Parts: sequence; C-alpha cells; structure tokens
Amino acid sequence: MAHLQFEASISELVRLDGPLLRAPKPRWQRKAMERKDSLDSFSKSPQGLCQPKTPTFGGSFRTPLGDASFRGSKTPGKTPSKTPGKTPGKKRAKSPSKASGTSSVPIQPPANQGDRFIPNRALMDMNFSHFKINNREDVDEGEDKKENGYNSALSEMLNGKQTENADILTLKEGPPKPQEGYYNNLKVLYSSSKSAVKSKPGRFIRKAADRVLDAPELRDDFYLTLLDWGSRNFVAVALHDEVYLWNAVSGTIEHLMKLEGADDYVSGVSWIREGNVLAVGNAQGQVQLWDVEKTKCLRVMGGHAARIAALSWSSFILTSGSRSGMIHNHDVRVENHHVATLESHTQEVCGLKWSPDGKYLASGGNDNMVNVWDASAGTGTAPVYSFTQHRSAVKALAWCPWQPNILASGGGTADRQIRFWNSLTGLCLNSLDTGSQVSSIQWSAEHKEVVSSHGYAHNQLSIWKYPMMQHIADLRGHTNRVLTMCMSPDQTMVMSAAADETLRLWHCFTSEGSNKSKSTKSGKKTVSHALSVGQIR
Repeated sequence: MAHLQFEASISELVRLDGPLLRAPKPRWQRKAMERKDSLDSFSKSPQGLCQPKTPTFGGSFRTPLGDASFRGSKTPGKTPSKTPGKTPGKKRAKSPSKASGTSSVPIQPPANQGDRFIPNRALMDMNFSHFKINNREDVDEGEDKKENGYNSALSEMLNGKQTENADILTLKEGPPKPQEGYYNNLKVLYSSSKSAVKSKPGRFIRKAADRVLDAPELRDDFYLTLLDWGSRNFVAVALHDEVYLWNAVSGTIEHLMKLEGADDYVSGVSWIREGNVLAVGNAQGQVQLWDVEKTKCLRVMGGHAARIAALSWSSFILTSGSRSGMIHNHDVRVENHHVATLESHTQEVCGLKWSPDGKYLASGGNDNMVNVWDASAGTGTAPVYSFTQHRSAVKALAWCPWQPNILASGGGTADRQIRFWNSLTGLCLNSLDTGSQVSSIQWSAEHKEVVSSHGYAHNQLSIWKYPMMQHIADLRGHTNRVLTMCMSPDQTMVMSAAADETLRLWHCFTSEGSNKSKSTKSGKKTVSHALSVGQIR
C-alpha cells in the first residue's frame, strides 16, 4: 500500500492544472478556518451568549463581533494570561483551531482568487514545448554568428514563430487581434522605443510667403477650382475668362487661352498626371482639353447643363462635376467620351478627387454630402458610402498618399471641420475643428503632415501633424479668404490663391538638411533675399 500511495502522490505533483489534495492548505484558507472556529467557540460559551451590549461614547453598541481579538489582533500567546479577574487554572489554547477542532464545513476560496501561474494547456503548442525542452543547447562563444543567424531564421520559417525567445508555458490568452482595416487613433500615444533616442530638432518653417504674384480678376467664388500645379512644374491660373501658365523653375508667364463668350468664364482647371494636357471647365458646361506645348485646343466635351466647378483625372478618365449635381466620366481617348453619369448630389458638386490607386472617387457638394464611388461605377450606380456629418459645403478633398484608403474632407463656414474617413469600413477616424472655413487640403508624405487653407475668419494656411492633428504652424499673409491651394510635384512648396487677388508661394515642407545645403555653399553664408513680387498678367 505504501508504494501505491507514493505513486498517487507523484501523479498528483506531476499534474500542473489539477488541485493539490494532499498538500498543506494555503495561508489565507488556514486564517479563514481559524477565524470561523474562534467565532463558533465564542458563541457556544455562556459568557458569549449572556454578555449584554455596552454603550460606547458614540452612542452605538459594541458586540462580541466588534472585539479587537476578532479584528486582526495578534495571535494569543502560549502562556496563560495573568490579568486579574480571569478564572485561574484555565489556560488558553495555543490556537483557536486546536481548541475547537477542525470545522467539518469546507471553506470555498473566493471565485476571483487563484493561482495565476498554472499553465493553460488549451493555449499551448505541446509539440513545440517538447521540442524546446529537449533541444536546449548552450551556444559556444566561438560559434559562427552567421551560422547561428541562419539556423534561427530557418527554425522560424519552419515553426512559424521565433524559437530562440519563445515561451515553453502559456499562462494566459493574448489580446484579441483587431479586425481587418481597423486603425488605432491612439497608436502614437503607446508607441515608444526601448532605447533613449536623442530627439531630432524640429525643422524651420518660414511663416512668410517666399513669393507673391498679383492675380487681377481672380473670381471670389468659394466653389471654383482656379489653380492647379502640374507634374512638369507649370502652375495653371484662371483669371476670369483667361488661363495663364506660370513656370515655377524660370518664373516666366505664358498666356494659354481665352474664352470667346461675353458672359463665359473659367470655372475649373486640372492637369493630367503626365503634365502635358490641361482640362479647362467653363460656365457653359463644357470641358476643353489643351495641349500646353503646342498651345492648341485638342477637343471640347459637353454634356453638362450648368457650370463645371470640379475636375479630376484618373489615367485617361476625366471626371467633371456640375452645378446641377451631376458627375460625368469622360474617356478622352474615344470619340464618344461620355461613359458614365453619377447622380447622388442634390446641389452643386464643388469637390472631386480620385484616390492614388484609382480605386475610389470622392465627391463633395453644396448639399453637405461626401460620397465615395467605386471606380467601376456606371450610370445609375449608388455610391459605396455617403457621409452626412458635415454641416456645410464640402469642397476640400484629399486622399492620403501613403494610406490610399484614408480620405480627408473639409467643411465650409458653418462646419469648419476636417474629418478623416476609412474608405474600407466607412468609419470616421478623426475630426478636428479648425475654427474657420476649409477650402483646400494637401498631404505631405515626407513629413506625415497635413496643410489646410482657410477662409473666414482667419484667412490662413495651417499645418497639422497627422494622425493626432497637432497644430504646428500658421502661415499668414492673405488679407482675404483663401479660395484654393495646390502643391508642387516635389511636395516641398504650396501655392495659395485668395480673394485679395494674390497668389502666394510658401516653402513650408523643405527639410532642414536641404535648407542648410542650399544656404551654405563653399563655406559662405547667403543673405536671405527680399520678398519677390510679380504679376500674372
């Protein structure tokens, strides 16, 4: 029988996830049993049953349960008490448990307490744990590091995990994985490096415009898009019924075209991605395509019943938005250019922007709506998502260049909000009250920042750190509301057009290293030049 009891004891010790039946009770369980036994013995004694309640100074009554011996006092000593008034000859027991005996009622441990160091077999890979136990080999100091790295990489590929620092026992289940497309807005708050890295000094942002161009007869209309910067470094500017081209490299100005109608005016301009063709929308509902190298009109595309305020390119598909609320897709390569009509807005379409990957089209209108359309959408197709959170006209639209599914939208005077949307889930990721009308938004991929242009009431350009939208700087200089803004192809400069009939060039995204290299050549310091002022015509 002795060897059977020994085998039973060994089996009980080997089991990691089972209770220990023959082991000593934990300290908290022994204390609970002692307290219960002491209370039982006191209640059975004649003194405990007949002792009257005595009033205290506070007017309350003290009961035997309120005695200090039952409120965590020291354990009674081994020697009998010598206090007079006690019955002689009666000695106190060494412990209440020995005096009253072991209670027959089992004490159940609290439900929220337990041993947290018991492994969970359901979460463990038993084969991998067995492999780790049987293959623990100390690496010699003279072993080749390349061979050791190769073995670690090979083991990781075969086992699907890092075997060098992997755990043998799994004590608790890990946190659940997020859903596909979920973006954590607080990721920056909880991201920190283990080693103390010396922070880089912030770059210098020049808050004054580097160049100012006069733009007479620039229409003061919030809904129009009168400025665009092409990939060949030409800026197209619409002044009433004419279009001018400003060369950002040489600073020269060329006249491109002029409308013939007396009441006609240019309502929108947009460059093709290659930078050699400019789309010009007018108040008669027509779109003209101009070859800027030959200064020649390639074709005129109609179809709209009112003026065209928004234009956007996706390869050879040109999308135009009209005051009637209609959106047309034109394939400029074929004779029958009108390929689709997207109808959802009830008022003028003042914002259009294709995503960088060409999968989605975003549209904003004077009906406070933001619609996201699929690239394959045809006539009569409903938008994928319709956002109604803005409380004013939505003209400012911009897709994130490094996260093509993130869309930024800005509202007008009554809204003043910049909102960020996830086109995969249709959720609003973040929102910011800018305090003034939002007319345009641009992204900086190098600095992970957002620049926004504003109208009433501050007429400034603001730079924000994405994704927390921490305010970095304000660029002031315009004396009237900023109508639109565009970014250079190298994403180092932005140009803004305002109702004060001026264009201002801002070097707000030039890195500090490039500034130093440009300002110091052959050991000589250059003096900052005066503000350059020019005129478009």
